[in-house]
Amino acid sequence: MSATRRAKRFLTAEQKYDLWVRILTGQVTQSDAAAEVGVDRTTIATLRKVARDGAIAALQASRPGQRKVSVQEASELAKLRVEVDRLGAVVIDQAVELAVLRGKSSWG
Repeated sequence: MSATRRAKRFLTAEQKYDLWVRILTGQVTQSDAAAEVGVDRTTIATLRKVARDGAIAALQASRPGQRKVSVQEASELAKLRVEVDRLGAVVIDQAVELAVLRGKSSWG
């Protein structure tokens, strides 16, 4: 007795998320969700496990109060820090030069 095998069905991320939310909120059971999209119940069970693990990993990685900085913002921030360092060195050089000039003028 050979079991007929269903054609492989691929779900988009949006479809998976929608199913996960509906299962999580109790709008649909795992069996009903599997029948609705034409996949095996184990596929839905795996989807739930992956979604749960992903959510936990994302929550562990998040740091309250710390905003994520984009690559462009990080690049701009690095450039600005270099400019601040350069300007700080210029101010120090000018302060030294001013001190030397004031010192020489008081020597008379």
